Amino acid sequence: MNKITMLGTGNALVSHIYNTCFVLETDKTQLLVDAGGGNGILAQLRKANIPITNIHHLFVTHAHSDHILGVVWVIRMVAQCKEYVGQLHVYGNDKVMRVIHTINNMVLAKKQLKKVDERVIYHELEDGDRYEVGDMQLTFFDIHSTKEKQFGFRAEMPNGTTLACLGDEPYNEANRQYIENADWMICEAFCLYADRDVFKPYEKNHSTALDAGKLAEELGVKNLVLYHTEEKTIATRKENYTREAAEHFKGKVIVPEDLESIEISQ
Repeated sequence: MNKITMLGTGNALVSHIYNTCFVLETDKTQLLVDAGGGNGILAQLRKANIPITNIHHLFVTHAHSDHILGVVWVIRMVAQCKEYVGQLHVYGNDKVMRVIHTINNMVLAKKQLKKVDERVIYHELEDGDRYEVGDMQLTFFDIHSTKEKQFGFRAEMPNGTTLACLGDEPYNEANRQYIENADWMICEAFCLYADRDVFKPYEKNHSTALDAGKLAEELGVKNLVLYHTEEKTIATRKENYTREAAEHFKGKVIVPEDLESIEISQ
């Protein structure tokens, strides 16, 4: 079974939910995408019943604190876990790699760094790079951010299902080939369009649930997952974000909670 487990669904400044990150899973592979802003990633993995020994692939979209600081904790746990077998493959752009190496060298002990060298393999990505990630095929692409160098990906699952992750900024037309007609699209929705004057998404280079619904319909995707949201409306988020995205999108809209699993198929 192919599924997504959302470890966190919130934007950078949330405190009642966890920062956006998730595990993309097949019967053979678990790919961790981002790790949030701290050691809370370890709690989220534990609550989701995903042991660190299962994580052999980690993709980091970009170097903002709410996506990359948890990576150091994952790497540390891999380094010091006696039961860990094999190696952890870390994928990210050149800045992501510089930040990870810098933090590791500054905060990890020499004994831990030695284990990191043995157990962690780094893959510095270029736009359009394609990798076999376990039994998935991933194509990584530059989202052409004007704020921070960031990559997304298109995944081809073993059963033929396709999934596109756009990162946490608005879609760029240069990436249409990676997104169009995907079975699943994972897209940020900072807030409702109805609340745009409150949360100022466009000033922060983010989108709304309404924008995401329009985009999904335009690109012909079948299923839309919304994440990286504000948390002030968390009690009504699922209902209201779904309704707003569905104003333009005819497919299935999912607004997950933290730790919710989503089965993905064609």
